Amino acid sequence: MNDTAAPTSFLRKIIIISTLGGLLFGYDTGVINGALPYMTEELGLTSLTQGLVASSLLFGAAVGAVFGGRLSDYNGRRKNILYLAILFFVAALGCTLAPNVTIMVISRFFLGLAVGGASVTVPAYLAEMSPAKRRGRIVTQNELMIVSGQLLAFVLNAILGTTMGHIDGVWRIMLAIAALPAIFLFIGMLKVPESPRWLVSKQRNEEALQVLSKIRTESEAKAELEEIKANYEAETDVKQAGFKDMATPWIRRIMFIGIGIAVVQQITGVNSIMYYGTEILKDAGFTTEAALVGNIANGVISVLATFVGIWLLGKIGRRPMLIGGLAGTTISLLLMAVFSSALEGSPALPFVVLSLTVTFLAFQQGAISPVTWLMISEIFPQQLRGFGMGLTVFCLWIVNFFVGLLFPMMLSGVGLSGTFYIFVALGIGAIAYVAKYLPETKGLSLEQLEQQFRNHGKKPEEKKAEVYSKRA
Repeated sequence: MNDTAAPTSFLRKIIIISTLGGLLFGYDTGVINGALPYMTEELGLTSLTQGLVASSLLFGAAVGAVFGGRLSDYNGRRKNILYLAILFFVAALGCTLAPNVTIMVISRFFLGLAVGGASVTVPAYLAEMSPAKRRGRIVTQNELMIVSGQLLAFVLNAILGTTMGHIDGVWRIMLAIAALPAIFLFIGMLKVPESPRWLVSKQRNEEALQVLSKIRTESEAKAELEEIKANYEAETDVKQAGFKDMATPWIRRIMFIGIGIAVVQQITGVNSIMYYGTEILKDAGFTTEAALVGNIANGVISVLATFVGIWLLGKIGRRPMLIGGLAGTTISLLLMAVFSSALEGSPALPFVVLSLTVTFLAFQQGAISPVTWLMISEIFPQQLRGFGMGLTVFCLWIVNFFVGLLFPMMLSGVGLSGTFYIFVALGIGAIAYVAKYLPETKGLSLEQLEQQFRNHGKKPEEKKAEVYSKRA
């Protein structure tokens, strides 16, 4: 018992500290949901400038994801998260003190750089610190922290909106709170080690063994170090991973799958609810204060569903979980579209819409989001991880950016019902993509996954048999 207690305890500390980056990710993306109605009145926002304020963070996140991946390869995962904590703090203060729309958009862009960097670096760090058998649950704890950050934002928005909504600048208080977790993240990351896989990539094998010895038993640490070293030595052909390596078929296949997973997660329309949930409920018939309170249900179900998702990842495969989640979200959106039209003007409509957004988020956060962030963190080999995750999450945030920018205009242009019909069509396309292209990755180490991709999905023994049959 004593042999495993210390490694487990230290690994738990690493998980808690590093996932504060996920908490910041969630709070900073969720806080705009409640701040936007008050900001709209004070800064005189239109549907276009509403979209710009919400989506400027997302565009920044797209850029941050690309550079975050490359910088984490260069500086190390731990040091990169330290830099991101500083950026989170400075940008949060910029948003809080913004005197006009221009400064707000610029500050939100820089906040997005931090969010994007965290969305790449934290899952990669967790995946590289985790034992293969526990990787699914550990990496998806970052997703739990993301939705917890969003719930925290929704709760604080509701409290501040209902008690201080009559005070000018209440939205500034909502935005300022994000500076506190950034301080805790910075202090905490000073006390945790660097990723052993990154250390091996820099020929710092002794340090890597020291880190592994703190989070594994002695025998596991030595065995895992040898596996990492052997895998790294076999990757000399992609040592300087970049766009030129896309010419290699197995790398191109990984990138196609990674980008596809990222796009699939966003075209469900989840972030239209996470960013504009208050506006959706107001459009359905709630008052601003009632919408803020009702929106807490979206945050609560997101957290509870993520617990279920973490549990499910240990029980069933990634493919069936993702397909089931997409089926649930698509049906929920279809019902929202139908009832938004059929019950227009009815006092029951806001409650129907709220119950359906809760159902939608149960499927999204209980299946789609955990699988997305886990697979993005695990399918890329070490030498491709920074570039691959950076490009993949860049595409995720770009799609997210367009959803955030266009949603207010779609809402005012084609209405609630028409907007959700568009997402239904996209959901059907997402199900078809996953069913055709997504491989199963459950139960394989990062190194075994790489070998399967190199062998075009065949197991090593199948590949050998194929070679021998060709020779014969």
